[in-house]
Amino acid sequence: MEPVNSFENAETESQSQSAVPLSPSIYVRPTLRNGESYHVFISYSSTDYQWTHSIISHLESCGLQVCYHERDFTPGRTVLENMSECIQESQKVLLVLSPEFVRSRWCLLEANMSLFRDCLERKPIIPVLLQSGVSVPLHLCHLTYLEASDPSFMDKLLKVLCTPNQQLQGSTVAPFQPPSIYNGKAMQPLIAVNDDELNTWDSGKFMDTEVPDQLRLIIEDQEKYREAVRMINSVSQNKVWLRPLWIRVLIYVTGVITFLGWVAISIYVTIFIASNFSVEDVNKSLTGVLVVTISSVFCVPLGLIIQLSLWKRDDGNYIVREMQKAVGQANTIICVEKVLMGCRSNSKIYLVYVSLDGCKQEFEETFSKQEEAEHMFHRALIFFSSGYACCLAKRHFPFPQPSSTGHLEGGVCFCQYVSQQLSTGDWK
Repeated sequence: MEPVNSFENAETESQSQSAVPLSPSIYVRPTLRNGESYHVFISYSSTDYQWTHSIISHLESCGLQVCYHERDFTPGRTVLENMSECIQESQKVLLVLSPEFVRSRWCLLEANMSLFRDCLERKPIIPVLLQSGVSVPLHLCHLTYLEASDPSFMDKLLKVLCTPNQQLQGSTVAPFQPPSIYNGKAMQPLIAVNDDELNTWDSGKFMDTEVPDQLRLIIEDQEKYREAVRMINSVSQNKVWLRPLWIRVLIYVTGVITFLGWVAISIYVTIFIASNFSVEDVNKSLTGVLVVTISSVFCVPLGLIIQLSLWKRDDGNYIVREMQKAVGQANTIICVEKVLMGCRSNSKIYLVYVSLDGCKQEFEETFSKQEEAEHMFHRALIFFSSGYACCLAKRHFPFPQPSSTGHLEGGVCFCQYVSQQLSTGDWK
């Protein structure tokens, strides 16, 4: 679904006014009001320095006052304090969206949204998509973004910057919007707090005390989120303890000692037989003990190496499978808040905003009894919701787009995904 076209609406309205020109060479520079020092604050990643500074140079040559961090941040103050002040002193905020920006700088903005939410809600936000394929953050999905590859990009940018704020209706960061706008959108993933120290057999631990700012605008019952995350964190407590190498060696050595104890008992029994039975019986007993002893000398170390190798090889797959099961259980709780989680590694949880109301109704129509429908929908969430959320977040499904229309406009809905997975026998 295309975002709300607030910039184009503003452009149409502004054509009747002499204040906004039709070309970048003829324009009216907006007047800076009390408390305003800049026409625009530009936030970008350092990896996009060259492109951004060419734009800054062009804007400043047109007489616009531009604020950016390398030059205008006050030394000795925190980044957040500087950003908050610069946003307050600017008429508009321009975000240069690139993969690196979304990974780093937008995460900083989003994680500390409460610090300057009031500033952002009063300022028009201008998202610039630097390259195709960038995942637009959820809070910006309702905006029309400008594309850097557009031949008319500079013309459009100048028109927006020269349009008074009151004419840019609906172009500020807004709180929760109806599902028709956000449905199917990916949010910033959760990264394990112990990401730097994770082993292959470890399960990531995620913050379960605080709800991320991006979810506070969406989730009404925030305790559901905390409970869902606690379910995922329980994997590290209940499933990982057998995985470390020293524990495996200890278990195997215990087995070896037990085995050798059995050999010692066999020898004792052989000696007992030798003192009470015939020579033929003694020879048979000694032969049996000798075979067992030689087998233990060669087979036990070999078995230890093989077992540890197989166990080691399965480390990553094992823990991810356990986390996927936990994520499926967590989704049975959090799906009512129109949020699903997905897991493909032991350190990252994908988040998507998606309504399953239509899919749930499909289950109710398929199964005559309500209890049976609810049970099957619950099972589908446990088995398939994690994989579905990952596919939705990555915008890639391992099968062609279904020909039939589903419950998610322009995408694959949950019941279509379940049907496809069942048809292939894939229950992962």
